[in-house]
Amino acid sequence: MKTSIILNVTLAIALVFLCYKLAVTEGEKAQKQETSEVVLNNILERTSVRSYLDKSIEEDKIEKLLRAGMAAPTAVNKQPWHFVVVTDKSLLQKLAKANPYAEMVARAPLAIVVCGDMTKALDGNAREFWVQDCSAASENILLAATGLGLGSVWTGTYPSEERCAAVSEVLGLPETLIPLNTIVIGYPDGEVTPKDKWQESNISYNMYNEE
Repeated sequence: MKTSIILNVTLAIALVFLCYKLAVTEGEKAQKQETSEVVLNNILERTSVRSYLDKSIEEDKIEKLLRAGMAAPTAVNKQPWHFVVVTDKSLLQKLAKANPYAEMVARAPLAIVVCGDMTKALDGNAREFWVQDCSAASENILLAATGLGLGSVWTGTYPSEERCAAVSEVLGLPETLIPLNTIVIGYPDGEVTPKDKWQESNISYNMYNEE
């Protein structure tokens, strides 16, 4: 009799423990799935924002943007980038004049000028990989901005020699730094609906033009 009771209690404890483990496992799976959806939605919700509130961006958020940029993939881990953080109003206005497509920066609280650092770039024909590396860093910054509730827009500088020279003059850049773009950032003034850019015609599988 006692043996039967002990066995039943043991089985009951084992069943409770098993149910607990199953519940925890399912909960972890649900959490991972939820996290994946949040990440994907953040990518799909990113859009160019050109109008901002008159509100400064907190220093901790600026650091998070920069950390996201530096987390980008980079050829041979060269990390050939340099980020110029601009919050000074007079400099922001000068940047707006340096690039005709960045006029909104005059009304923004923040700009991050992503530059290629040629002292860190690869040699020879591989030198131009800095453009890919800095572009990846730029996209990370844009996505981080969306995740932090900020609006942003990428305004191109390189390869326009005229724009590069103008931006370099405003910021006092040495010849070893080439400005790729100016990312304009601020709290959005109103809602901006992201464009649905999904186009199946832009996809080929295995070979060009195969469906």
